[in-house]
Amino acid sequence: MQGIQDHTLWNLDRLAGRAGWRRFILFALAAATTAGGIHLLATALGPQVPYGLAIALLAVFALGFGWITLSFWAALIGFVLKAGGLHPLSMRRKGAGDGEVPALCGRTAILVPVYNEAPDEVFARLATTWRSLETTGRSDAFELFVLSDTTNDAIAAEEAAGIEGLRQQLGIGERLHWRRRTRNVGRKAGNIADWLDSHGARFDHMIVFDADSVMSGDTMVRLAALMEASPRTGIIQTHAVAMGRETLFARVLQFSSRLYGGMLATGHAFWQMGEANYFGHNAIIRVAAFSDHCRLPVFKGRAPFGGEILSHDFVEAAFIRRAGYSVWNLPNLGGSFEELPTNVIDYAVRDRRWMQGNLQHARLVPARGLHWMSRLHLVMGIMGYLASPLWLGSLLLSAAIVLEHEIVGPVYFGNLPSLFPNWPQYNTGHVHGLLLVTALMLFLPKLLAMVLGLFSPAPAYGGRLALIGSVLLETLFSMLLAPVMMLFHSAFVLNILAGRAVGWPPQERGDRGMSWDLALGRHLGQIILGVAAVAVMGYWAPSFLCWLLPVVAGLLLAPVLAVYSSRRSLGVGARRWRMFMTPEERRDKTPSLPAT
Repeated sequence: MQGIQDHTLWNLDRLAGRAGWRRFILFALAAATTAGGIHLLATALGPQVPYGLAIALLAVFALGFGWITLSFWAALIGFVLKAGGLHPLSMRRKGAGDGEVPALCGRTAILVPVYNEAPDEVFARLATTWRSLETTGRSDAFELFVLSDTTNDAIAAEEAAGIEGLRQQLGIGERLHWRRRTRNVGRKAGNIADWLDSHGARFDHMIVFDADSVMSGDTMVRLAALMEASPRTGIIQTHAVAMGRETLFARVLQFSSRLYGGMLATGHAFWQMGEANYFGHNAIIRVAAFSDHCRLPVFKGRAPFGGEILSHDFVEAAFIRRAGYSVWNLPNLGGSFEELPTNVIDYAVRDRRWMQGNLQHARLVPARGLHWMSRLHLVMGIMGYLASPLWLGSLLLSAAIVLEHEIVGPVYFGNLPSLFPNWPQYNTGHVHGLLLVTALMLFLPKLLAMVLGLFSPAPAYGGRLALIGSVLLETLFSMLLAPVMMLFHSAFVLNILAGRAVGWPPQERGDRGMSWDLALGRHLGQIILGVAAVAVMGYWAPSFLCWLLPVVAGLLLAPVLAVYSSRRSLGVGARRWRMFMTPEERRDKTPSLPAT
């Protein structure tokens, strides 16, 4: 054990507390960029814009633009690190978890909470994961627990039968456990808490899965070795790559997650260091620390802001950091995979559940004893969903300013006495500058990620020409999808603020196509809003319509986008043409476990 602790590549604790200069660089860049954007907008508005509208627009813009700048600079830092082959923590060629894996001394449990899932699919993923673990020769240090919260008796019977079949198939014997709770108190967090109370004392660490998780055995062994060598580390999260689904919608998101996500995760790991976040699955956790310090409170009052916390992961990371343990993100490890929803509606429904949980976190931001980085993570989680109503607010305020100018005309003398009129000022240079800066913020990270992909092995993303084509089509798809999700999220926020809570139904999985009736029903309000925007702006301010069309196009085409992107045949066809490929698909036949 002592030999492991002295190995600098495995002791994460030695890196704790060294992030000050990294955070200063990131926040200084983000603050300067945000200030520049605010200046450009304020100058572009000019004195002829009503004072109240100008202040409101600048305030909404500052919040939304500041959120974008933080991700932008993190992505650029990630690009520099990946282009230079540098580890985000050590800033060297080698970093935490690299090299030969030390011997394991402790016990690690793999926990798989399930809730009315398809047992055959869950057990197929577990079989893949366990076989990969056996190839490492270290599987004796692990046990596997399927923790069922299933309420459907027929599915529960399939689970029980499937467990027996899996034991025989894998030869795992009594190291594969299954239990079903009769009362689903606390949802997933309560499910894990129940396991901690009944089995936690026997284990040093737990690797928490979702029902759609797959991990390589090498990654799990490295995570366990890192925990043993770093006694003040509480959680290690590695970047999970989306894979496994075949609808066009899922394939586009899997491609973008694979190409852009790793670069962004690397940039965030650089500045977060030992105060990283936890995303609820595909992470290893120190059992004793988690059991002692990460029990979730139940808020006073009724849902959506009271009651049980729906999104547990950010809170657990904050609590374990408050107890003095570090939380790390190691995207370089690889070997971690998950699945995504396969159509627009399922994607939005999943966000609706997460949104309520994240908005609950506002009650924890001022909690005593939290590290300031933990508070920032909670705020960032909230902002991830408030960004949509902020964007919508910016559009509405901009439209109001344009309409006010077109209908009322120039106001030469305001409310304050003045001897001289306010002559209209049209600062088109500042407008164009702001548009250029915003476009760079949104599209430059995609371009840089494509550059990294172009210099990876040629077939990694289907070939270089296929990669360029995939990036262009994914960018168009994202532009059309963005206003649709903006309205979904804005409506969700309003419903939550109005006190309308949502439950936690089982997540829909599998390649689910969407009917025209469902698509038209779910997107009808968005179509009406798009038509109204075109009519109003086309009549009163036709010159502004060209700037609005990129947003309106997504709303008018929403049902078409939803139906066709949900089709598996189009996703399979795209794969046949080597579009939206990922490195895990580079072999002619699907491997038993995705290549890392």
